[in-house]
Amino acid sequence: MAQYKKFKGTQDIFGEESKYWYFIENKARDIFLKFGFKEIRTPIIEPTELFKRSVGEATDIVQKEMYTFEDKGGRSVTLRPEGTASVVRAYVENSMINLGSPIKLYYMGPMFRYEKPQAGRLRQFHQIGIEVFGTNTPISDAETIILADELLKSFGLKNYKIKINSIGCNKCRPKYKEALKNYYKPLLPDLCEDCQRRYDTNIMRLLDCKKDKQYAGDAPIILDHLCDECKSHFEKVIKYLDELNINYEIDARIVRGLDYYTKTAFEIEHMDLGAQSVILGGGRYNSLVEEIGGKGTPAIGFALGIERIILALKKENVEVETPEKIDVYIAYNGEKTDIEALRLSKRLKDEGLRVFLNISDRSIRNQMKHANKVKAQFVAIIGETELKEDTVTVKNMVTGEQFEVENYWAPQILKEKILLE
Repeated sequence: MAQYKKFKGTQDIFGEESKYWYFIENKARDIFLKFGFKEIRTPIIEPTELFKRSVGEATDIVQKEMYTFEDKGGRSVTLRPEGTASVVRAYVENSMINLGSPIKLYYMGPMFRYEKPQAGRLRQFHQIGIEVFGTNTPISDAETIILADELLKSFGLKNYKIKINSIGCNKCRPKYKEALKNYYKPLLPDLCEDCQRRYDTNIMRLLDCKKDKQYAGDAPIILDHLCDECKSHFEKVIKYLDELNINYEIDARIVRGLDYYTKTAFEIEHMDLGAQSVILGGGRYNSLVEEIGGKGTPAIGFALGIERIILALKKENVEVETPEKIDVYIAYNGEKTDIEALRLSKRLKDEGLRVFLNISDRSIRNQMKHANKVKAQFVAIIGETELKEDTVTVKNMVTGEQFEVENYWAPQILKEKILLE
């Protein structure tokens, strides 16, 4: 029995599972580059105050879920619970505003929240996200949603729904919050403990509470309380999406769980994932850069959860090819065949083939079994006879066909065979 075990809510990713990560990360990079984004990598640890200021002191994340500790220098440090705050901090600290606008950035990496582990909800989870700085136009909101849609389509997903809303701005939101308070006040005794607490600290979060969702249907909707600017902005976003034939629905209950959002907010739900159905979420945050010490800069972004995307891929039975596919397994046995096997391995790799060279003391029979286990497409065999005749015996592990080739031509012939498969 293992002496040390991983923490609850974390996972080891290996074997067949790792192919999903490779697939998602590479598809995402391809799409982001196509849309003109550049990668940013930020530290996993950040000053605790950054998340209190950005995410919001009244949020569940800050109050209940952050991994926070004091380092040896007496500083309060937090493992990042989400990606946007760190990217905004990097934008401000590195004066990216001087690089011109808009700035388009994408990121990938682990996040940490102390939550009750369940399917699609872990304590160490992984996000892929984008942030766009320096533009407040409705077309940038529309392009962000279009990008999210194209990204999910590139994964091969189909059974999802885009939901959008406007949550107003600092001018129109106070009146809406007042209307919400008036609606929920007589219901307070019947609300769950979290909603009773949020009534004073974060009233809009009552709309997305799963325990008290029966009350949200009759609650005032923010679209009826938008100022002229926010209303016009949202109408243009919808127009762009309609023109591009993007399927969406307007959902007035979408408020997102973080304090920094303004105007457009959106979520994408997968129909087969039950309670953890939101696989991607985002929105506009025009005040956050200034809130953490930068010059006022409008911005918009989104993030998806890799673990939830993997659950969705499995639910839809999306075929994901393994990146660790072995083109040629080199088996050898006999005096001096090991040297020739090393030479052949290098020549095959120089041709761009993926090669698994046997490095264990196995018989040819056991090497063939191992080649089958690692799912090699071909096996190149060098025994004493092949060494003497300067040949290689090749076996197609899919069809069972076996033939001999001259050693000199083996890399070229194998490459041609693999390209034809």
